[in-house]
Amino acid sequence: MAWDLGSSIPIRSEAHFDDRVVRCFADRPSHTYGIFTATLARHPDNEALVAGDIRLTYRQLAAESDRVAAGLLAAGIKAGDRVGMLLGNRVEFVTTLLACLHIGAICVPLGTRLQTPEIAYILDHCGAALLVHEADLTDRLPASAELPKLRHRFAIGGDGVGSQPFAVLQKDDGIPAAADPAEENTAVILYTSGTTGRPKGAMLAHFNIVHSALHFQYCMGLTPADRSLLAVPASHVTGLIAIIVTAWQGGGAVIMVPEFKAREFLPLAARERLTHTIMVPAMYNLCLLQPDFDLHDLSSWRVGGYGGAPMPQATIAALAQKLPQLGLMNAYGATETTSPTTMLPPEKSASHSDSVGLEAPCAEVIVVDAGGREVPRGETGEIWIRGPMVVPGYWNNPDATAREFTAGFWHSGDIGSIDADGFVRVFDRVKDMINRGGYKVFSVEVENVLSHHAGVLESAIIARPCPVLGERVHAFVARRDSAVTESDLKDFCAGRLADYKVPETFTLLDEPLPRNANGKLLKRVLRERLPAA
Repeated sequence: MAWDLGSSIPIRSEAHFDDRVVRCFADRPSHTYGIFTATLARHPDNEALVAGDIRLTYRQLAAESDRVAAGLLAAGIKAGDRVGMLLGNRVEFVTTLLACLHIGAICVPLGTRLQTPEIAYILDHCGAALLVHEADLTDRLPASAELPKLRHRFAIGGDGVGSQPFAVLQKDDGIPAAADPAEENTAVILYTSGTTGRPKGAMLAHFNIVHSALHFQYCMGLTPADRSLLAVPASHVTGLIAIIVTAWQGGGAVIMVPEFKAREFLPLAARERLTHTIMVPAMYNLCLLQPDFDLHDLSSWRVGGYGGAPMPQATIAALAQKLPQLGLMNAYGATETTSPTTMLPPEKSASHSDSVGLEAPCAEVIVVDAGGREVPRGETGEIWIRGPMVVPGYWNNPDATAREFTAGFWHSGDIGSIDADGFVRVFDRVKDMINRGGYKVFSVEVENVLSHHAGVLESAIIARPCPVLGERVHAFVARRDSAVTESDLKDFCAGRLADYKVPETFTLLDEPLPRNANGKLLKRVLRERLPAA
């Protein structure tokens, strides 16, 4: 079984990026800016962007971004130049993004939680010529001497020492003609989180972005009537591609919030008639915990995408009871796959809650052993991914590209399997799997069991070093109920898991587990908190 879009959407094999032959949508926009301009031509007066009190139609958004494109041109920025964007979820993120696409410049979004050394490394590594940044982040910017290639800095939302006001970049004349880049040209560089060593700059080509937007549109059935709520950072692949660019492809609106807060998300979703979003499971859980959840009219919410972690079965059941019209769709992917690789059809969300879904229509997923040999269906190994959405490699990093890509397949670092029906399962990161005396323990399995305990808000399973067995199972648990004890949780797991999978030690917390700006759990931070043996 796989995603079948029928004969009305033709797919063919094509050669790309020198040595890759991949399945592609035969009919597609030629580049990312073309996605936007096609919708602008068809639906100029449709609402395109909502951010607080600001509401822009596609026509108005185009006019705003044209002014920034003219400013970039006046500043000497040309096709292929890198433009850094140290911006949160705000209108200027979208107008600057569109301006870069308009003139063929390469957009380099940076997360607003990055600190000075990280910002310095990224801007220097990509050779950014211009930076647009939040004024209140000026003190985190590297000294000008550290970035000799950075010619211009523009601040938004106030004054920034050493930066010009963003208004200077907005010009009403000299609007350039739209660039027409080759589809294999880089449109965006997204730097990965850098859990080991320096972050790597994944080069998202127009070809990659176009296919990802089409995958989301077709599989989620998005139309100009849809209203997508952006509650994750716009600088992340999910916010940038799965929400913003996909909304352009579908012709719908993006409702942008500065940051996710469950108590504010619910009334906004009801007021704006939210139909679609993609969030991490923890965000859905936080919504369900709001005492006024049932008071908000969320009847228009029809697509609930999620990724970054499995959705606990208890959360799926609660959402099905409260929002029966909501179709939950696991969307598994990464920065290197420009977001979606697999998606779980909503009618399978309950029966296949342990799966991340089926291959996207143009994707190819295999599972290999340590020697790079494909294993039989049902067996476990590392997930490798190929398709038109897989990036060609990392910016200015040939060694990492050679190490992590083989004949167009990206080595995901995830351990998983594919069953006889084509459903993909992700058990753990290669580095997160626990080896307890030769027995493999996948953290997600134990975390899913703990999610069913009424006193558990969330949990994370970590390997605890052991001189005898190599590793033992340790659980960090954020409690709903402070009366819950280690003994309670151990007994609960013992009745549902093999004995070697039951956590032997616990750290009980009365606050949420640490997460990064994208909502992903920071197991690295938890490892640093492991109690001494």
